[in-house]
Amino acid sequence: MSTHQVMTEKPMVSTDSYQVVHSKSGVFYSEYERKTDLKHQTHYCPGCGHGVIHKLVAEALDDLQVKDHTILVSPVGCSVFAYYYFDVGNVQVAHGRAPAAATGLKRACPDKLVVAYQGDGDLAAIGTAEIVHAANRGEKITVFFVNNAIYGMTGGQMAPTTLVGQRSTTSPWGRRPVNEGFPLHMCEMLASLEAPVYIERVALCDNKNIMRARRAIRKALELQRGGAGFTFVEILSPCPTIWGKDPIEARRWVGEKMVPSFPLNVFRDRKVEIPNNNVPPHKTVAELVEGEGKAGAHVALPHRQHLFHDLGIKIAGFGGQGVLLLGQLLAEMGMREGLEVSWLPSYGPEMRSGSAHCHVCLSKERVGSPLVSRPNVLIAMNEFSLHKFASQVVPGGLIIYSLGHLPEDFSAPQAQVVCIPAAEIADKLGSAKVANVVVMGALLEETECLSPGTAMQVLETKVKNPNLLEMDRKALDAGRVYIDHTVAVGAVTQADGFAQ
Repeated sequence: MSTHQVMTEKPMVSTDSYQVVHSKSGVFYSEYERKTDLKHQTHYCPGCGHGVIHKLVAEALDDLQVKDHTILVSPVGCSVFAYYYFDVGNVQVAHGRAPAAATGLKRACPDKLVVAYQGDGDLAAIGTAEIVHAANRGEKITVFFVNNAIYGMTGGQMAPTTLVGQRSTTSPWGRRPVNEGFPLHMCEMLASLEAPVYIERVALCDNKNIMRARRAIRKALELQRGGAGFTFVEILSPCPTIWGKDPIEARRWVGEKMVPSFPLNVFRDRKVEIPNNNVPPHKTVAELVEGEGKAGAHVALPHRQHLFHDLGIKIAGFGGQGVLLLGQLLAEMGMREGLEVSWLPSYGPEMRSGSAHCHVCLSKERVGSPLVSRPNVLIAMNEFSLHKFASQVVPGGLIIYSLGHLPEDFSAPQAQVVCIPAAEIADKLGSAKVANVVVMGALLEETECLSPGTAMQVLETKVKNPNLLEMDRKALDAGRVYIDHTVAVGAVTQADGFAQ
């Protein structure tokens, strides 16, 4: 039976004593909108195991009645279009990153069933680190690992699970352990870790083993629904097209060649208690701040009525200028004031003098993307960053430049520009380290986006050296006072002529 038939046929056989109904699971979309025609068909080759596995997963989700509570993480590979077929929450991720994305989704939505679906090139090659560490942490996700021992979508290259002696486009003489190494056995590898709850390998070589795969898939999902930890099912699957075999022969090859190399077994099935010796996870920011207050820190300010809905800030400069730290401080301040926040750093390998910038989002609603491509505010800590990013600022936005005057060759966008000699002010206060805090004070005074009181709360939790903390306090005040002074004397530079 072809993959298309497995997922779409609806014959009905009726007798006087019983009725057998074959139909497409309600977990699938009624039509597949990937193409304008043939909307009843998937893109899989006839005999491909993905269609069978999709059917088994859909039936299990249907039986467990968790369709509306499931998030499927689709990979890169032959099953890349799974989101066109499963009528559940869908997230498409980069090659190998399904366990990492599934980890974030499960931690953000612990009440959802999170399923990562991956092939052997996706999981056992580029994604090895992600799957090993997700399993080692005992993340409460379910991973379905489709192993057909070859790279199917990209033309039949040798995969991490290609058998010894098996030919591929990149191993034309067959896999040789002395040259290409041995195939990876992912179930055995993950079973050596302490945290996984359930690990099983099954195969799609005949009806009996397909039923066994059905039970394993259902059990993995049931365990996650019950609150258990990491569950993993490896499924040995045929790939007739790349193997150069007809569908029946390909299934037979799974049983005769793959199963001896990858023995079918339950490698782990036990309840695992992971010690929790630290503060319980999933605490809200308010709970964490309240705890700090009990320890003697300032209690967070009440949620403020912010003057903006969404504010995108880009901070840029050289490594060592406190660019990334300034972004972190702003993000934590936003959290304390009840905003949705994100912080995304970008930097080179150099610890000092290399280019560095970060993106900070402050919003009254959930942040859709941490990337700030059109900032409302640009903080440029050096001339290079000013030239590089000024053109990205939205019309009517703000540029804070941490030098006393603009470069002569600077072509300004339609934005307000504020120059502040942050390094000179910091030197007068006693340490060049606090120049970024001077700039932060200027930002808070110019935009009133966050409270200076919140800024001091955050600094008090981050800075343990009393002398440096006092300089930070003075730097914050100095930045605010400088802005007050420049406004009073009309020294703010405008884009329409730069009258100072």
